[in-house]
Amino acid sequence: MIQLSPRQNVARPPTESGHAAEKGLKRVLGVPSLVLLGLVYMVPLTIFSTYGIVVELTGGRLTDAYAVTLVVMLFTARSYGRMARVFPAAGSAYTYGAKSFGPGLGFLTGWSLMLDYLLLPMINYLLIGIYLNAAFPAVPPWAFVVSSIAVVTVLNILGITTVARANIVVVGLQGIFIVLFVVFAATSISGGPATDLLAPFTGVGNDLRLSPIFTGSAILCLSYLGFDAVSTFAEEARDPRRTIPRAIMLTTLVAGLLFLGLAYVSQLVLPVATFENVDSAALEVVGRVGGDLFVALFTAGYIAGSLGSALTSQASVSRIIFSMGRDGVLPTRVFGRLHAQLGTPVVPILVTSAVALLALVLDLATVSSLISFGALVAFSVVNLSVIKHFFVDRKERGAAAVLNSLVLPGVGFGLTLWLWTSLTGQALILGVSWAVVGLAYLAVLTRGFRRPTPQLDLEGAAA
Repeated sequence: MIQLSPRQNVARPPTESGHAAEKGLKRVLGVPSLVLLGLVYMVPLTIFSTYGIVVELTGGRLTDAYAVTLVVMLFTARSYGRMARVFPAAGSAYTYGAKSFGPGLGFLTGWSLMLDYLLLPMINYLLIGIYLNAAFPAVPPWAFVVSSIAVVTVLNILGITTVARANIVVVGLQGIFIVLFVVFAATSISGGPATDLLAPFTGVGNDLRLSPIFTGSAILCLSYLGFDAVSTFAEEARDPRRTIPRAIMLTTLVAGLLFLGLAYVSQLVLPVATFENVDSAALEVVGRVGGDLFVALFTAGYIAGSLGSALTSQASVSRIIFSMGRDGVLPTRVFGRLHAQLGTPVVPILVTSAVALLALVLDLATVSSLISFGALVAFSVVNLSVIKHFFVDRKERGAAAVLNSLVLPGVGFGLTLWLWTSLTGQALILGVSWAVVGLAYLAVLTRGFRRPTPQLDLEGAAA
């Protein structure tokens, strides 16, 4: 399950000054509170979204893949933290790229992020169809997918926003599930035959190749989507130039260790590299740990969380599309208008729902890889932005500056690029095609690059 910030579902109320909402924000959040908010966004059970796919891809070495991804994400989180210190009111790779390299690269970075935004609701619908079909085999997955799209679309058009906040309760319940899962798993392991504690690292068949691990790690990057959401609270954090970077790093580390631990325990319980149904492989693991009742508990919590996440993410991307229409990046008459009575961006919501219908023809592995493609492009831009802003533009020199502003972000960029090129061929082709379409669209908007590049107000749209 993928979850965006509940705050992204609510547009800022208009004020006479245009700044009243900002003036009302109180700086009350410290590092612990920011880390907790970050963990809420990253959703503990997101590990089970691609569990079977990556286990089969890596030959049972999911734990290794998560370890590699964590290392890469720590370098990238550090770069996000450095840019958040310079631009404490901003929180996206688009903003950092635009500030460092100009609006052209910023536009293309934002375009890549749009790929993630458009596909995030879809992955939730896919998961709903997969897990409900496993629980009710007589009903085809497409029926659940279409029904959930219809429900979420209607709720978004009506302007329902409170459901998104219920995601916090859902995440709390998932925390309880994780505790029970670990306890039951420990009981199962201790009461059974001798367990090879290194099996989650060595995998099945002692396959020593590294390339499957790297490919799996590239897909797992989607598990970390949202760690930079901490920066969206910059205006409500105490001493944001200090607390925001620390909170971003701690959120990434804590979430990464949680993912790593769950992957390790899961593979100790069920040390296999193939499943009856790769998309719903988590049910086999959960069933091994706690039986049918535990599977039912997991399914209920997972579906509820996926519906809430789909509602929030669809609301977010529809407002981004509306913002692009309002700012003239997309046709204003079509995308830049709100419904007169409901006050919601109906056309962008319907467009997002239409894109989500691709869940009927795309599989979970393809959508996961495409989301990771967009994320890795954004992560690459942020690492390069640190080098450009601090080392090139500010001309910071000295041993410490070279380490902090050149070497470390350079390593982060190299590792991110390494994972980016480890994606499947299909994901690369589709992702590059999306980027080419964005470049062509930018050429049209700027009349062959003779006019200024339009600004994508992603921050304002998601606020």
